[in-house]
Amino acid sequence: MPSPASAPPAPSNLRRVVTASLIGTTIEWYDFFLYGSAAALVFDKLFFPESDPLVGTLLAFLTYAVGFVARPVGALVFGHYGDRLGRKRLLVISLLLMGGATFAIGLLPTHAQLGSTAAVLLTVLRLMQGFALGGEWGGAVLLVSEHGDARRRGFWASWPQTGAPAGQLLATAVLAVLTAVLTEEAFVSWGWRVPFLLSGVLVLVGLWIRLSVDESPVFKAALAKAEARRTAENAGAAAAKAEAMPLLAVLRHHWRDVLIAMGARMAENISYYVITAFVLVYGTKHLDMDKQTVLNAVLVASAVHFATIPVWGALSDRWGRKPVYLLGAAGVGLWAFPFFWLIDTESFGAVLLAVTVGLVLHGAMYAPQAAFFSELFATRVRYSGASIGAQFSSVAAGAPAPLIATALLADFGGSTPVALYVIAAALLTMLAVGVAKETRMRDLERIGEPDEPGKPEEPGGSGMAAAPRGVSSSADGR
Repeated sequence: MPSPASAPPAPSNLRRVVTASLIGTTIEWYDFFLYGSAAALVFDKLFFPESDPLVGTLLAFLTYAVGFVARPVGALVFGHYGDRLGRKRLLVISLLLMGGATFAIGLLPTHAQLGSTAAVLLTVLRLMQGFALGGEWGGAVLLVSEHGDARRRGFWASWPQTGAPAGQLLATAVLAVLTAVLTEEAFVSWGWRVPFLLSGVLVLVGLWIRLSVDESPVFKAALAKAEARRTAENAGAAAAKAEAMPLLAVLRHHWRDVLIAMGARMAENISYYVITAFVLVYGTKHLDMDKQTVLNAVLVASAVHFATIPVWGALSDRWGRKPVYLLGAAGVGLWAFPFFWLIDTESFGAVLLAVTVGLVLHGAMYAPQAAFFSELFATRVRYSGASIGAQFSSVAAGAPAPLIATALLADFGGSTPVALYVIAAALLTMLAVGVAKETRMRDLERIGEPDEPGKPEEPGGSGMAAAPRGVSSSADGR
């Protein structure tokens, strides 16, 4: 018999949780991606006007990259308190931090008014964005994963993942409309501020929805169990200390799973930012294409990406997390050279095909990622473990991806080194996922708790680890 927390939830309640997570992640990714698009299009002129255009773009992408550096810090802080206080509270805080920083960027004076101080303030606000996003992802996917049942966890948990393409779609759509209706001078003068200021309205909507959902039942059950264990006579000081520090428990019992998650993120992160952010630089500055053409291609491709992520999530429930993830990693590696060959034609149809296929293949990694990472970690360290694994890899993957790609383009004058960069990331991800165990159909409540006296943790992701208690090693978990 399933426990109350692991029993299938009421459909209406699950849909409300999924909606709240999706809208919240959409707003947060809108804010984050908006910065990347603005960095590629106008920030070089606004904050680094004295530099060569390509150098100015590199400097703008450098401020873009610092947001990724702050994401592991956010993962540590939000993960720690999310494992102690709950997922919902921390998600509300992350939304307010992200929205406030984005709104402030829309009000920020530029180099013309403040000189180099403007770039410093821009960097500080970008750090706030990264800190907030570092805590957002783990909480949003866990809230859905821990509400749902194992049989369709991949499908339901993939919906918060659609917040990334939805945010990209929204950010690109707003920029595309503004660049279409405004002159170049008007857009550089004031039009770029509009999408940042719009974030204030979006945050209010997201906050209202996010406050309406309940805390994860799996987390509440684990919290009650931990409270009872702390008061038991045989709990001891060591258990209390472990309970107070989820990070230590993650590093002690789940270090293999953290490394697997980090490796799994490499190709997913790098390919995404090459396809959606670097493509703007490659198309507009290297090929001298009209920015509207490239923006429209990313816009349409993001819509397709959004629609296919739940499909990949459902397939991961049927085929397993590993096969779908490996398919995506191999796909983006094989697509790296054709991607640039198509863009080099400077045809809208070819550019659209290049970006769309790239994002569909990326979705095969991104969709099962939420359930896969959730299933690697025990409940009382799950927020910390999933967030650390996901966000620490972003420093080595997503943060420098546009920067490295732009530098390779500047040094070699072509796309071949960039394609090889993506292929190397794909190979690394295939290695990491290949050594992991299949996690589909795991009971999130029954994965061993590292702070439970007398019951040592049984890490789930490593190929050297045993399966969680109560879950067989067969493909369907029976």
